[in-house]
Amino acid sequence: MKIVKAKKRYCPKCKKHTEHKMSQVKSGNKRGTLKRGSIQRAQNRSVPGTGNKNRWGSKPNKPKRTGAKTSKKSNFKYTCNTCKKSTIQKQGIRSKKIEQE
Repeated sequence: MKIVKAKKRYCPKCKKHTEHKMSQVKSGNKRGTLKRGSIQRAQNRSVPGTGNKNRWGSKPNKPKRTGAKTSKKSNFKYTCNTCKKSTIQKQGIRSKKIEQE
């Protein structure tokens, strides 16, 4: 997919449409809410005699899903040329390869 290097967009800081420079941003990996040690610590902290209330402990393996996506969603960062503030677009575009022209 080909994208342009600059694009006119609304800047929330300037409160008007200005020229923005486009760049691609890597999306960081998200960490799980509780790691293995934290799960056991939380289990030990719970009230004795009430069980785990179906919350902690190891879960059964999920069945292997077929039809995995072949491409990632890309994040674009738009930097305003006048005030130099940048915003990241909320929803990425799914494509295998992105090329700036």
